[in-house]
Amino acid sequence: MGCLVSRPNDSCGNRRRPGSIGEVSVYVPGFRIPKPVDFSQSLGAQLSKNLVERLSALRTRIVVMAGQEGPTVTRAKRKNATQHGGSTLADLLQALNDYLPVLLGLVKDGSHLQHKVQFVWINQEDDAEETAMSNTWYEVLSVLHLMAMLSLSQANLLLLPRTSADGYQPKLSEESRRAAVEIFLKAAGYLDCAVRHVIPHLPAELRRDLPVDLAEGVLRALCLQALGQGVDIQLGMAIDSAKATLAVKRRLACEMVKYWQQAQDNIMNLPLSNGWGEKHRLFIKWKSVEAKAAAYYYHGLILDEGNTEKSHGMAVAALQAADEYFKESKRACEAFNVASPLSRNAQLWGTMKYLSEKIPKDSSSKVRINRDLYSYEKIMETAPTLPDFALALKPDEYQLPPEDPCWN
Repeated sequence: MGCLVSRPNDSCGNRRRPGSIGEVSVYVPGFRIPKPVDFSQSLGAQLSKNLVERLSALRTRIVVMAGQEGPTVTRAKRKNATQHGGSTLADLLQALNDYLPVLLGLVKDGSHLQHKVQFVWINQEDDAEETAMSNTWYEVLSVLHLMAMLSLSQANLLLLPRTSADGYQPKLSEESRRAAVEIFLKAAGYLDCAVRHVIPHLPAELRRDLPVDLAEGVLRALCLQALGQGVDIQLGMAIDSAKATLAVKRRLACEMVKYWQQAQDNIMNLPLSNGWGEKHRLFIKWKSVEAKAAAYYYHGLILDEGNTEKSHGMAVAALQAADEYFKESKRACEAFNVASPLSRNAQLWGTMKYLSEKIPKDSSSKVRINRDLYSYEKIMETAPTLPDFALALKPDEYQLPPEDPCWN
C-alpha cells in the first residue's frame, strides 16, 4: 500500500525559510521541494530503458528548477517572472505539466507499479523536515500542490502595484487584475482536483500520515483563499466602474466573507505550528476580517436608503461594525507581517484603498448626523445579519491529463 518515512527537523534542515519574503498581496505558503529519485533502481526491471530515462529526465528537471526557484520564489519581485539559471515560474509550471502525463502511467488501471517508487519531498508547513511515500498518488498530489503554489506566486507578482509613468501613485492595470483572477481560478482548479480526484486514491492510513502541507483542510483553505482573492479583485473593479450598483458591490463583498470564513473553518484546527503555517493562518484571519469590513460597509449604505427609523438605525449599526472590523483588520495585518518570515504590505490598491478612506469617514458622519435620533444603546446594538448569497466564483474545471502515449 506504500510506506511512509517522515523526518523531523534537524539543526541544519533543508527547508527554505527566508527571514523576509518582501511585499505580499497574495500569501504563498512555502514551496514543497522534490528530492531526487532513482527510477532505474525501482523500475529498471519492469519498464523499458527509454521510459525509465524519460521519467528520470522529466523529474530531474523539476528537482533542479524547484531547487533554484524554491528559496527565492516567495520573495516578491516587480517582474513578470523570477529568473534563476534560465528557469522561471512559467517554465517550472510547464515542466510539471510535461511530467504529469508520463507519471500517471504508473497508476494506469491500478498498476502495481504505483507502489514501486519512493517519492521524497521537503515539507514547509509541517514539523517533519521531509516526507517519503512509496505511492505514486502521493507524487501526483505533490505535483498539483506545487502547480497551485506557482500559480499563486504568479498572481502575487501581478498584483504588486507598479509606480506609474508620471512617478505618482503606484497603479495596477485592469489587464493585470483580470489576468490575476484567471490565475486564481486555475490555482483553485488544481487544488479542487487534488481534493476530489487524487486524495481518494490514497489509502486511509497514508492520508492520515500526509504532511500538513497536503492535508485536505489546507488544500481546501488554499482553494477558497484563491477564490476569495478573485472576488476581492472583482469588487475592486466594481468600485472603479460607474455602472456597478451598490447591490452588486454588497453581493461581492458578502460572497468574499463566505469564501474567507470557509477558508478559516478549514484551517483553524490543523497543527500549523511552524513559521510558514502560522503565518498562513494569520493571513486568512486578516483577509476574513477585512472582507467583513467591506460587507458591513456596503450593507450599511443600502440599509440607509430605507425610509424608516429602523432601517437608519440598522445602517448606523452596520457602518459602525464596518469601522470596528476595519480597525481589527489593521491589527490583523500587522500581526501577519511581523510573523516569521517577515513581510510587508504592497501599496494599497483596489477594494481596501477605497474603503480605507470611506469607512472611517462615512461611519463617523452617519453616527454624528443621527446622534439626536438614536441612543448610544441603540447604535451599539448587534450589527444586522449580512445577506446570504450563493457563491458565484468557482474553480476552473481541471482534470488530470490522460497518460502519455509513450505508455502504449
